[in-house]
Amino acid sequence: MLTDRERIEKQKQNPSLIGLHRALSRLNSSVTIMNTGAHPDDEHNSLLAYLRLALGMRVVVACSTRGEGGQSAIGPERLGALGIVRSREMEEAARELDADIHWLGHGPEDPVHDFGFSKDGDQTFAHWGEERTVERLVRAYRTERPDIVLPTFLDVPGQHGHHRAMTRAAETAIRLAADPAAFPEHMSEGLKPWAVSKFYLPAWSGGGETYDDEVPPPPVTLLIEAAGLEPATGASYDHIGEWSRYYHASQGMGRWRDWPREAWPLHLRYAMAGVGDEASIFDALPSTLAQLGDQAGESQRVVDALATADACIAKAIASFPDLSRIADALLKAARAIDEAIAASGASLLELHGHRFDRKLSQIDTAIFLTQGITVRSVATPSTLSPGNQGLLTLHINGCFSNTSLKTDLHLPAGVSGSRQKGTDDEIVFALTVAADAPLSPQYDPAWSRMGGNGRAFVEISIEVGGRAVKTRVDTEEPLSIAPAHSLVLSPNAIIVPFDTKLRQWEVKAQGTEANITFAVPDGWSVDRQIGGLQVTAPASISPGLSVLTPHIDGHPAMRVTQIAYPHIGRTAFREPETLRILALDLKLPENARVGYVGGGADRVGLWLQRMRIDVTELDAPSLAGDLSAFTTIVVGIFAFGIRKDLAAAAPRLHRFVENGGHLVTLYHRPSDGWNPDKTPPLRIEIGTPSVRWRVTDPAAIVDVLRPDHPLMIGPNRVEASDWQGWDKERGLYFAARWHKAYQPLLSMSDPGESPLEGSLISAEIGRGRHTHVSLVLHHQLDKLVPGAFKMMANLVQPVGR
Repeated sequence: MLTDRERIEKQKQNPSLIGLHRALSRLNSSVTIMNTGAHPDDEHNSLLAYLRLALGMRVVVACSTRGEGGQSAIGPERLGALGIVRSREMEEAARELDADIHWLGHGPEDPVHDFGFSKDGDQTFAHWGEERTVERLVRAYRTERPDIVLPTFLDVPGQHGHHRAMTRAAETAIRLAADPAAFPEHMSEGLKPWAVSKFYLPAWSGGGETYDDEVPPPPVTLLIEAAGLEPATGASYDHIGEWSRYYHASQGMGRWRDWPREAWPLHLRYAMAGVGDEASIFDALPSTLAQLGDQAGESQRVVDALATADACIAKAIASFPDLSRIADALLKAARAIDEAIAASGASLLELHGHRFDRKLSQIDTAIFLTQGITVRSVATPSTLSPGNQGLLTLHINGCFSNTSLKTDLHLPAGVSGSRQKGTDDEIVFALTVAADAPLSPQYDPAWSRMGGNGRAFVEISIEVGGRAVKTRVDTEEPLSIAPAHSLVLSPNAIIVPFDTKLRQWEVKAQGTEANITFAVPDGWSVDRQIGGLQVTAPASISPGLSVLTPHIDGHPAMRVTQIAYPHIGRTAFREPETLRILALDLKLPENARVGYVGGGADRVGLWLQRMRIDVTELDAPSLAGDLSAFTTIVVGIFAFGIRKDLAAAAPRLHRFVENGGHLVTLYHRPSDGWNPDKTPPLRIEIGTPSVRWRVTDPAAIVDVLRPDHPLMIGPNRVEASDWQGWDKERGLYFAARWHKAYQPLLSMSDPGESPLEGSLISAEIGRGRHTHVSLVLHHQLDKLVPGAFKMMANLVQPVGR
């Protein structure tokens, strides 16, 4: 459950008058715009803030992946767990924009997922499938019915291949979404063909520190000018956009601008017939209710009713913050829309019925907010297991008598609820989870600012002025159905060098006292003992990977990892727990004493420990102390950007090198506190834009430039086989230029590109050595790639060995 402080923070962030102002501004327009992108944080936040908050458009962000293929700037989550974090960040970013989300991809197990980096759309579609991606966008268009589609990036060389693929697919899907013969299975699901009216491209370059568009942007056909301040907050729309981007903390987003941006140039790539030179983004679109009737050639009664609704909405907005006058005007607007619907012909309802329904829902939400009522929905506990019971409590604050308050409980499959008691300020439901209830999906397909999200929500109905006004209330923390037991094996991976004589290992089993059994390969055994498990290998261990799979009460065991950050709250990630054992030809450096400086973005320190290397985690006091006890210090990825103590510690690390130590720095972005002249012992400049300084093909040929270099021959000789089986990519954020003392040790390139030599450079400095590594070794260690362990063992060797 949320703590008192967390509830106070949530309440402070949602003042009721700002919420009402947002609800009223939704009524200004009946137009929907969809911004398509590949990753959370791709959205045009500042532009969307203006379109939504100033012009009243409904904004939908269509995102293809969960961002699970990247790295986190705030914590250890990676892959599926990182996808959970970034999905929640996207929801909070959308909440700030008062926008909705439509997800195309559903996590790392889905074909449409974030697999890292690619340099063109064809490479991306080789993973996603172009037809699959287009079909999901067609489904998004038919579900959300956008009038306007705007991709975030251009499909041009120098852009991220995921971005290019999404832009190409977004345009392809427009024609197909309107064609009833395309993907007819959608019709059986209740969807209907939908014609997008306008397709824009950004008329500015997507280049920068990361990308490098090779061709200029298309010509400007429309300039969106967003001068002025948002009335409810007094902030510029660009600043509100950065409030939204602030929630993408795992990407290091959120920038302060003293002078906000106020103009966005667009290029009209496609438009329905009748659109010429534009003076406004609303040209040829039904932006008001009255225009809906005019456009369809409806009777005067319909046109007049819709015009009345518009006038009443305008009066409600002008009456802010007079709650009584707002409610009265909105009730009249709702009655006028009801009258228009009753008098409309079938063609108008077929074309615009969804707009009427949405406007009535928006009006209901606004009326509800005028009544001085707040409703919190609290599930206790918020996580239930099959066969368990819990409570869902509605806390009702305000002077409204709930004699007219009605509730409609929406619960996950396999969960039932029965009302236990109710008062004017509290209604309690008992929840029962069936023994065979399915576990909750980890990645929800959509999110709506209007509520109705997650696995459980309550639809509240009250009577106001003779009208049943409805609104949806999400649970304070999402209700989820999770496994009854979580199993954490420690360690859950064991590294076995060929020359070791060990044949038994102790493994702790945490999180459950239930019956644990293992499915094991021939010759292996797992036995219970006090304090954990004893794993025994056969007399001869075959080289390669052996996987031992635990079961709890006959079901595959799951590891549930709790995730908590102030900007997204609490959530969890579950995955199958296994015990992986990698046997390989691995020699360890003698007398290596390693200090590891982590920032939480990798698990290299843990893998060094599992390799049975002497490793000490270095916190700020340790870095300020005596470093002479270590032969090698490893600085993890992004650490100079995450650890605020490291900038001051850099001179001490330089002296460590000069006095005979080996400093190993894993890759950093230019923005990660990396000063080319102060962070490394000698100048190293990280390449920018980074799209030019990475190798994305995990099978790219690697040439060893100095095969007799100490890091290439000891204690393991690096061979061609060590570059096999790599996952996702070879490396990124390569060094572009460096002091002449550094020697490049490797050369590699993506197909058709010039070789890059900045993936691994090393220099003798004083009596010691500094090595900078841009290979994605941390990811290969997680994937148990044998060559990565050999390379890591070499990199941490003491100087002179």
